[in-house]
Amino acid sequence: MRKLSTQLIHHPYKPPAGFEALPPAVHKASTVIFPSVHALRSQEWKDKSGYTYGLHGTPTTFTLEERIATIEGGRYCVLAPSGLSAVSLVDMAFLRQGDELLIPDNAYGPGKAFAAGELAGWGITHRYYDSQNPADLARKISPATRLVWLEAPGSITLEYPDIPALVDVVRAANAGRERAIVTVLDNTWGAGIAFNAFDLGVDVSMQALTKYPSGGADVLMGSVVTRDEALHQQVLLCHMRLGLNVGANDAELVLRGLPSMALRYHAQDVTTRQLATWMAQQPGVSQVFHPALPSSPGHATWQRDATAAACLFSAAFDERFSQVQIDAFCDRLALFKLGWSWAGPISLCAPYNMPSIRTKPWPHRGGLVRFAVGLEAPDDLQADLAQALQALTD
Repeated sequence: MRKLSTQLIHHPYKPPAGFEALPPAVHKASTVIFPSVHALRSQEWKDKSGYTYGLHGTPTTFTLEERIATIEGGRYCVLAPSGLSAVSLVDMAFLRQGDELLIPDNAYGPGKAFAAGELAGWGITHRYYDSQNPADLARKISPATRLVWLEAPGSITLEYPDIPALVDVVRAANAGRERAIVTVLDNTWGAGIAFNAFDLGVDVSMQALTKYPSGGADVLMGSVVTRDEALHQQVLLCHMRLGLNVGANDAELVLRGLPSMALRYHAQDVTTRQLATWMAQQPGVSQVFHPALPSSPGHATWQRDATAAACLFSAAFDERFSQVQIDAFCDRLALFKLGWSWAGPISLCAPYNMPSIRTKPWPHRGGLVRFAVGLEAPDDLQADLAQALQALTD
């Protein structure tokens, strides 16, 4: 008879089949057991027809990938450990030494830093273009251009670009090219709810699942979604060679957040529009940036292409206020906590020094604060803003 330690590892009991519940099962594994040598040699993971190693997918991660692809309107999805790792994955999958990358000047800052750091060190150049001006993108495209990032709306200042017009510029430049330029959209803000990225013409859609799909401010994850199988295979194989993976418990948290995502998105949208509209009317505020406001850059394009507007707005303050005063305004807020990220249950704010993070001259001389609206009662959030503004303007 086998010893107890062996029996505990090689126990013969298997639970009966047929168990079904609302939440998907959480499968944790590094090693995957095969029934035979033939299965070990022939099992395929790239098309989700089987399992080979925990790094290459489990029923839990495959389920999450399929659901994210559905939300985005795509066919294929790859998961990454964070939104930034998803950005880096796309860059590494499609760029080679001697290639050029074009990035909106108002793109996510850490993605720009990756281009200026690692990509530049690998012999990949980058330039910035004005996302509000398709003609500027057309002027910047060169024979070396291989990847164009899009972001809707822009990071922090929320300018809404004409995605179809930018995509048309790239398609025109692709005529006669042996190696086509790929367009990729940071779709974290839209989340597959405000618009369908692929219907607007992009090749690849990337998200930080940390934000809306999770919704709990308790997990980091990213995704890369495509409709084109060849592009997906480029991303998937790069993903495999980099050894990227997400934990089963993190995948579980995102799966748990998905059923309520649309409800949370629209609830935060309603509150954010109320607060952005109110904030734009306050003394000491020179402009509020939010795509649903007629005064915000790209409003007409947002109105044409999108159906919702997420949880972010930013306020540019009058130039008479110093950065010290604006920082004190943020410190006075009680419900808006100081912190990065957004789309969680708690409202957040953060001050930014815009001239230091843009190559294009920033037109506002005053400071700027970005607000991320949570799930608190709208009137309570407005009262919090009012008391901090009162102290600022007194």
